[in-house]
Amino acid sequence: MSTRRVRRQLPRPRDLAPLVRMRPPRLDATRRRLESAFTIADLRAIARRRVPRAVFDYVDGAAEQEISLQRARDAYARVEFSPRILRDVGSVDTATTVLGGSASLPMVLAPTGFTRMMHHEGERAVGRAAEAASLPYALSTMGTTSPEELAAEAPLGRHWFQLYLWRDRDASSDLVDRARKAGYDTLVLTVDTPVAGVRLRDSHNGLTIPPSLTVRTLSDMARHPAWWVNVLTTEPLTFAALNSWSGTVAELVGHMFDPTAVAADLTWLREQWPGHLVVKGIQHVDDARAVVDLGADGIVVSNHGGRQLDRAPTPLELLPDAAAAVGERAEVFVDTGITTGADLIAARALGARAALVGRAYLYGLMAGGEDGVTRALDILRAEAVRTLQLIGVERVDDLDASHARLLPR
Repeated sequence: MSTRRVRRQLPRPRDLAPLVRMRPPRLDATRRRLESAFTIADLRAIARRRVPRAVFDYVDGAAEQEISLQRARDAYARVEFSPRILRDVGSVDTATTVLGGSASLPMVLAPTGFTRMMHHEGERAVGRAAEAASLPYALSTMGTTSPEELAAEAPLGRHWFQLYLWRDRDASSDLVDRARKAGYDTLVLTVDTPVAGVRLRDSHNGLTIPPSLTVRTLSDMARHPAWWVNVLTTEPLTFAALNSWSGTVAELVGHMFDPTAVAADLTWLREQWPGHLVVKGIQHVDDARAVVDLGADGIVVSNHGGRQLDRAPTPLELLPDAAAAVGERAEVFVDTGITTGADLIAARALGARAALVGRAYLYGLMAGGEDGVTRALDILRAEAVRTLQLIGVERVDDLDASHARLLPR
């Protein structure tokens, strides 16, 4: 059996030239980092390197054994799409309406506490990115930027305000009034925090708000000098809606939040608030019906990102039944476990008007401030577009239960 000899020669410079494509150096270190992130998981890995462990764990962690959070993420992994072929998906539309306003994706940037702890610009950076992306952003009662400051920072954005009912009802009423006067159109009442869940990562890390200088935190400065410089050279890290606090998150919840809140308090709030009212923390179908009967315009099927009750119901699993229970009387949202644009599409197909996303954009914030949040939103958008194209759906508003199903555990 004969073999043919291959003729070889040394490549000439002109032959190599088309193969050499040198990328111009990127002098901006932040943009260089963010350009290497192609998924939310990539942003999470960058964030982990950029901020102190206690800060990262506050965002990344959940209650007790973190079973609720893992189950929520596993649920999205069990989604099976039903692709259709030969559909014109050369251009797809991810825009929808959320409580009467437009949104470029079926997504709301969820309320998160202590956001300036993740990056010194905090809620201001998130608000600007949300405004540019045409997405609603919910400011938390536990935020580190006031409702008035956020409205001034992103004057064209659509602002929601998230409220915890405090023991001091006059203080709660004052917050509601401030949000109304600042132009917020939606109030989100969180109802799943009668007491604080136990977040063991925070306990092990000794996290306090604001961060305290201990032997552990001082040693951490050497590993994260930029974060500490920003914290120590910008305005003090305090709650915008509170006069002051120095202690743990759990201690604050126990001190401020009202564990005796009942249905009558929702009725009281409905009378106080003229705009859209959303109740966040629905974990039972009967509660979904009940709060809508009491005047809620929307509900969030939520277990608080897995951060309150461990072994709580998995929101995506409860979503179809909750949506069926309220029908057209209210808009239904969902949160927890969403890490990709495909998850957004799955949530919409299974009954959600939109999904509230928190950790995903916080990873971006820790990785690169406002640019990092924008990168997170761009990643989610690109993934949502690609998913629509691959399942043969031209518009988000065309999604329904025929496009996705949740496989059994």
